[in-house]
Amino acid sequence: MSGISTHILDLALGCPAAGVGVKLLLWKNKSWVEIAAQRTDIDGRCRELLPLSEMSASIYRIVIDSGGYFGVSREPGLYPDISITFDVRDATTGYHMPLLLSPNGYTTYRGS
Repeated sequence: MSGISTHILDLALGCPAAGVGVKLLLWKNKSWVEIAAQRTDIDGRCRELLPLSEMSASIYRIVIDSGGYFGVSREPGLYPDISITFDVRDATTGYHMPLLLSPNGYTTYRGS
């Protein structure tokens, strides 16, 4: 089981958002520290931004380069990046954070 993962779907095109830059940051000593960086695979997934064995109870942030994605694929989007900040209270379970993305809006939730 993955500790922290994400899945990005392009709602405008109705397909996975492949090749999107994704960073994972950890809130530590009153500042953000980058602990992982990946690109989504062909299915729009970063299957393991952080292994479960490396997780701790803390605040994490996923930063998605939506501006880079929309700049390459077509029209520029409204949001140059999207941050999903969440509190891991139970570090023994996975946190899957999907993102539904369009040029002018987005939705996120805790998935399974």
